[in-house]
Amino acid sequence: MRVIDNKALLLRLRNNQQVTQVIPKSKALPDNKVVVNWGIDETHVLKNLGINAPSPIEGRYKWTGKHQPFAHQKTTSSFLTLNKRAFCFNEQGTGKTASAIWAADFLMNQGKVNRVLIVCPLSIMDSAWKEDLFTFAMHRTVDIAYGSAKKRAEVINSSAEFVIINYDGVEIVEDEVAAGGFDLMIVDEATHYKNAQTKRWKTLNRLLGSDKWLWMLTGTPAAQSPVDAYGIAKLVNPKAVPRFYGSFRDMVMYKVTNFKWIPKPDATETVFKALQPAIRFTKEECLDLPDIVYTKREVELTRQQNKYYKELKDKMIMQAAGEEITTHTAAVNMNKLLQISSGAVYTDNGETLEFDIKHRYKVLREVIDESSKKVLIFVPFKHTIKLLTDKLRSDKITTEVISGAVKATDRTRIFKDFQEKSDPKVLVIQPQAAAHGVTLTAANTIVWWGPTSSVETYAQANARIHRAGQDHKCTIVQLQGSHIEKRVYALLDNKIDTHTKIIDLYKEILA
Repeated sequence: MRVIDNKALLLRLRNNQQVTQVIPKSKALPDNKVVVNWGIDETHVLKNLGINAPSPIEGRYKWTGKHQPFAHQKTTSSFLTLNKRAFCFNEQGTGKTASAIWAADFLMNQGKVNRVLIVCPLSIMDSAWKEDLFTFAMHRTVDIAYGSAKKRAEVINSSAEFVIINYDGVEIVEDEVAAGGFDLMIVDEATHYKNAQTKRWKTLNRLLGSDKWLWMLTGTPAAQSPVDAYGIAKLVNPKAVPRFYGSFRDMVMYKVTNFKWIPKPDATETVFKALQPAIRFTKEECLDLPDIVYTKREVELTRQQNKYYKELKDKMIMQAAGEEITTHTAAVNMNKLLQISSGAVYTDNGETLEFDIKHRYKVLREVIDESSKKVLIFVPFKHTIKLLTDKLRSDKITTEVISGAVKATDRTRIFKDFQEKSDPKVLVIQPQAAAHGVTLTAANTIVWWGPTSSVETYAQANARIHRAGQDHKCTIVQLQGSHIEKRVYALLDNKIDTHTKIIDLYKEILA
């Protein structure tokens, strides 16, 4: 076994001397192998010469964080470090955020990247990216650029190594981002850049220039139509697609009428070639993953929701100061706070006050679009079910409802159709109405529109998709927008029924 340094390696290459394989120095090797202390540059030289050289992250990186990576995450991180512009199409729930964080951290250690801008939906800025950065790269500084233009600019101009920002926020502080020293941009749920005519796309394209790293992450790159691949391909690999959108559309679609286009037989292959370089792992390929992945999505309450939430909370504080709070009173008031967060509250005189659910619905659509199979949505409150169902159906998403008001014979038909037919794609369910017994393995994603107060109901509802007959790993998504929702989810995660902690929880909310 021979060990040579990088300078000697490059000298041998110039002299056309043979190097059969380059692998980490830490491993025991046969005598016909060469061991090299190598970096990113050396790896690219070797690969260009057709030599099997893995990313140096595989031998020169101490995987940081509270958890060690799964095998597929190491492979994903390795792939990203070797591709300045690339796609990661790993399925939802496979831990692609952690893979990107490790890869970025390694490039920082190598001096290839100084600063990273993460562009993602509002719903996962804190709950996914910030939390994962604290978990897997706690030695790095992190901040979120959100709020007024001034506040965003202050964060961009700070010393934070990782800055997290939402899609449309980039345009607000474009000049600051351009001067911010960001070498790497990571775009999560990249399908938001499928349209190359939008301001959002044009802003990112200007900021990228020709020298910046770009990794685009999504589990569903062209889920709605082959033409959805055009915008993201033009950012990562512009030479792989025509200059104009119409030319690409003609490559992948037939025009049937003025208003109808259908995919060509070879559209999938054309899209595959356009979306390179790319890596993809499905949950089923990741044998080391748990069977269920739990994740949280932050939801911004509307101004109207915030107003009534605060008014009710102030009323509760005054009530608590004037009399002893009973379990019943605490339960009623907290239930109203949950109703406001969810989208509709029942007033004291029995009327229903509806709120705009656009923020929560937008996050829900992100999850539905990312899901590889059908979706169950558990909604605790009856009136919110109607609000949500009307919205889904208006967006042409085939939806059925299971609630206490649905007759047993109709439930049987709906469940059968859901399991055996292509439609409906979504079931909106009141948790108590379908938490036991029924099998709904045609779905592998559950979204909790708002929390239930019962651990048993929560566990049984989640078991509808995680049971015999399920051929995919499952994802449970919690939507949370208010303090009360976060606290109830925390109790559920710790297998504690809300009613056993109701007075303590009530006092905490009022603090």
